[in-house]
Amino acid sequence: MTIYSLYVFDRHCTCVYYQDWHRTTRPRPAADGALLPAVSRSLLPASAVVSGASTPFSSPRNTLTSASGIVVALSEPGALPPWAQDHPPAPAPPPSTPAAQGPGAGNALPFDEEAKLVYGVVLSLRNMIKRLSGRDEQFTSYRTSAYKLHLFETLSGYKFVMLSDPAADSLRFVLRSIYTGPFVEYVVRNPLVRMDSRERGIDNEYFRASIDRMIRGLSMFS
Repeated sequence: MTIYSLYVFDRHCTCVYYQDWHRTTRPRPAADGALLPAVSRSLLPASAVVSGASTPFSSPRNTLTSASGIVVALSEPGALPPWAQDHPPAPAPPPSTPAAQGPGAGNALPFDEEAKLVYGVVLSLRNMIKRLSGRDEQFTSYRTSAYKLHLFETLSGYKFVMLSDPAADSLRFVLRSIYTGPFVEYVVRNPLVRMDSRERGIDNEYFRASIDRMIRGLSMFS
């Protein structure tokens, strides 16, 4: 058993975060303008990938930028500050190409189209269950022969969707842990992340690394 991918959607039905692990065929990069910045650096259009570009999210608590008018310290170019020397941010992954994704990647959907399909399935099944079973019933997962979809929805309208092996047990507790842990710590409490902005996603190095450690630490991850 294993875990394939994680999507986070905001209350505007927009995918604001994506991460994957054991996908056999990765989605193609989104078309220009079809994906918000700071969703997944590996799925940005090629024109948006700048080699060596820095990110304002390298520190989860950094509230000062070079444009703030305050000089805190000077160091050698490329040197890491003391708080980041023990945990340097991971390098950005190279842009995805069909050749690098393996057989069948050329038939993969662009990521923006894939995200719309995932959200459409979640919304349709949730509405169907409410109509058939009443408001007290909740849609939490469904299974096909190829994968199992797990859903956790917050009161603020954020939807955490995870795709796993079809034999996996419920992973709602994992999605809840992502929400109460890394999401609250590195997104909600991060002054540099503009939540609900409709202009940017919520990706940052600490949020991504924290989720990766959590998922890889699960007994079912292999």
